[in-house]
Amino acid sequence: MALALLAGCGEGESEALLGDYQRHLADTLALEAPPRASPDNIGAFPERDQRLLEVAETREGMLDVYALRGCHIASLVAGRNNQLGRVAPPSQRWLYELELWRQLSECWNTEVPATLSDTSRKRLARLTDLKTEQLPRVSWNALFASEEWVKNFSRASAPLAPEALGEAAPRSAALAYLREATLRQFDPDWRADSATLEGHFKTLQERPFSAELLRTLLLAEQRLDEASTLLEQALARADRQACRVAPERLTDAPEATRLSEWLASLERSARHWLEAIDALLDAQVAAPPAVAEYRRDWLSLSHPEAPLPAFAEARDHHQALLSRFNRRCQSTAGT
Repeated sequence: MALALLAGCGEGESEALLGDYQRHLADTLALEAPPRASPDNIGAFPERDQRLLEVAETREGMLDVYALRGCHIASLVAGRNNQLGRVAPPSQRWLYELELWRQLSECWNTEVPATLSDTSRKRLARLTDLKTEQLPRVSWNALFASEEWVKNFSRASAPLAPEALGEAAPRSAALAYLREATLRQFDPDWRADSATLEGHFKTLQERPFSAELLRTLLLAEQRLDEASTLLEQALARADRQACRVAPERLTDAPEATRLSEWLASLERSARHWLEAIDALLDAQVAAPPAVAEYRRDWLSLSHPEAPLPAFAEARDHHQALLSRFNRRCQSTAGT
């Protein structure tokens, strides 16, 4: 027990759990435990100029804005152009653009356009069309320009502890709200709440949960592959030598039970979180190429080399080897 504790010293809890299982497997099969290689880190999140969409700056003279005073946009424009407005976080800039679009859109459907000069009426129509076209891209940039979202994929992270896997469900409420905000930004019956929006961004900022979860998947895949080499070595032996231990000792031991429970929890949490990210990104406009590539390589639910499918393949392969070993040794015992 003391040696086991020393072996786990300095390791994360998930790494220690996987290491305990590997040692149990090696001891039971009378094989040397495999060297544990460091799993690869996750890929770098796309740089700012690779992940943001271009949104042209709209410039209108104050007299032109004043001519549209019946639309009540002057205070919005002034707030956007003051010092606080120029340094507002991306989420607040999206709220500004959302409110500006609503004011323009609602104004266009009132009697105000009929009271305007021909030039001002055309300006109102042009601004309304422009802001309608720009809003989905502003919404994208509100997410992908935010520090909270970018840091959620920080490479300076570590695998999650087992108890932290349960955070996927409550934390995904932030992703669900951002998705709703994206889908309903053109809905006149829905209003974005600034405090709620910032609260969800704060949730994303609290810890790099996406990165930690991805790194946990990479760690599990690596350790499962290493454990599978032990079973492959055992299966390469002659029957009498390979089956000198009861197969159930491999699967019924506490180390195996703890690992099985952890693997199931990891898949549930990873699938829940990545499905929430997938739904959020599906609600957005088409991603820039660098983001689409990152999504395929690291966030995909189906791309074979992405962390979740690769982890599932490593787990299934390991389970298949255990079943093969069990069938072989049961057959040997029967003869």
